[in-house]
Formats: sequence, structure tokens, C-alpha cells
Amino acid sequence: MSDTIEKVKCLIIGSGPAGYTAAIYAARANMKPVLYQGTQPGGQLTTTNEVENFPGYPDGITGPEMMMELQKQAERFETDVRHGWITKVDFSGDVHKVWVNDEKEIHCDTVIISTGASAKYLGLDSEQKYLKLGGGVSACAVCDGFFYRNQEVVIVGAGDSACEEAHYLSKLCKKVTMLVRRDEFRASKIMAARVQNTENIEILFNTETDEVLGDGQVVTGVRVFNNQTQEKHEIPATGFFVAIGHKPNTDIFKDFLDLDETGYIINVPGTSKTNIEGVFVSGDAADHVYRQAVTAAGTGCMAALDAERYLAAKDSSFEVSTSTYN
Repeated sequence: MSDTIEKVKCLIIGSGPAGYTAAIYAARANMKPVLYQGTQPGGQLTTTNEVENFPGYPDGITGPEMMMELQKQAERFETDVRHGWITKVDFSGDVHKVWVNDEKEIHCDTVIISTGASAKYLGLDSEQKYLKLGGGVSACAVCDGFFYRNQEVVIVGAGDSACEEAHYLSKLCKKVTMLVRRDEFRASKIMAARVQNTENIEILFNTETDEVLGDGQVVTGVRVFNNQTQEKHEIPATGFFVAIGHKPNTDIFKDFLDLDETGYIINVPGTSKTNIEGVFVSGDAADHVYRQAVTAAGTGCMAALDAERYLAAKDSSFEVSTSTYN
């Protein structure tokens, strides 16, 4: 083996709640985890201004602050947290090989994938502006809907998830305007009927977003256009929700791991195990249903425990640490 190749007992790819939780458990189990933060250190939560639904924070916390605290906790147990991202993997042999930044090669006994999923956005400059400012653009109604109680909001999307989020928002907001690009929903009939029968949801078919309007700090409305007549009008709103889907960050694994039709990693039910022994998955890279910080953290715990048991079964000198469960 070349001197330039590093040997690692447990490599964690990704630094959101799943990755850092996996690191905390792995480090306490003496697995000496190495964690690469990826292209977005801290994951999607770093774009969230307020997190009020994660247990243990009675007054809430910002997403970036929460990620910093999780990183400190992981480092307290001597997790080796590194900058950089994994650009290539080879899981074809007994040794799990990964490459960092297309240069450094690492051979791993176990790999925990916590690369998450990225929300899809429309790509408008105004949308991205208020998303970065934390001023009213969101891709998660469950996460952020609470902040728009008794206000008017706009949501874009036509699938089951969009209908579910619109219905959720309708319980909190004074009015929800739903923009559907075509003349019908893509959602199932039962989900479409649910929003159509909700009094404070207005559905605009054949309608697309022209621009997210604001005062430079927060969203104040949305300019839309009818894609049949090209007629434009403005909708007053303090929140703009995008529900057009997520893309799991799993492209580099597709030659080795089983993925579903949308790219999510398929795990053995009830575990974090993938189709490759010694490779585990946690967080939104495998979860297209819940996509919450607390569920991601839970699966990070599962992945570390599964990896620990895998190592113990493979090497009799490696003992499962009872402290892991405390």
C-alpha cells in the first residue's frame, strides 16, 4: 500500500445532523471517525434562520449555531472533522476506497454516508436573494410554517408533497395561494381533493412565478404570470414556499449502491445497511418522507451502531463499547 493512501476505521461523508450524530456515537465507541464536511458544511440547516422543533432547545436556535454546536460535540470526542468533499468512490472490492477532492485516496473499514438531499428551487435571482437572506423563502413548510401564522403565503408545486405542505400551511396561515404550472395536479386524486376542498387555499392553474418581491430584507409578495395568456399580476405574501422536490446528493454512489428511481439510497428496512457490506446510510440521502433534522440525527445514531457491530463481527479484537448506549 502506498504511503499516500490513508487507512481509516470509520469514514463519515457529510456534516449535517446525521453526519455529526454518527460521529458522536462512532467516536464514543472508539472507532476514531474521520468526517468530511462536504461542499456545504453543516448541510441544509445552515440556510435555516430559526430551528424551533429540535428537542433540547426550548428557546429555539439558528441552523448555523446548531450545526456549530453539533460539530463541537463531535470534536469533543475526538472526531477528526475535515474540510473537503468526496469526489469518487470504489466499493467493488473488500476495501472501501474513496477519493477526496479527486486527489487523496482513503481506504475505509466502514463508510457512513450522510450526504443529504438538496431542495430544488426555481432558480430566480429574487428567490435566491431572499433565500440567502432568510427573508421569507423556504423549501420546508413543516420547518418554517410556524413563522407565518395568520399571514398570507404562496407555495409552488403540484405533487403530493406540495399538496401536503399547502394543507399544513393552511392550518397556520390566513391564506395559502398555490401555483400550479399545468392545468392539473400531478398529485394523487385524494391529495388534490384535500387542497381543493380547503377553504383558505386558492389554486391558480397554468400559473408560474415571474419574480419574488420584497423590500430588500423580507418578502412582500410574488409576481406571477399565466402561461396561457401571459397576463401578470402580483400576490401579497410574506412567505414563498417551493415544493417542487428534492435531489439526493448520491450521484457518486450510483455505480455501487442500490438507488430508487429518484436517486435515494435504498437501505435494508429497519437498519442503515446498504447493499454493500460495511457501507451505511443516514439522513436525507435515504429519507424522502420525513426530511427532518431530528429524524436525520436518529438515523445517524443507527448508522454508527450498525457500523460498530459490523466491525465487531469482522474483527474479534474490536469490542462493542457499552458507553455507546449511554
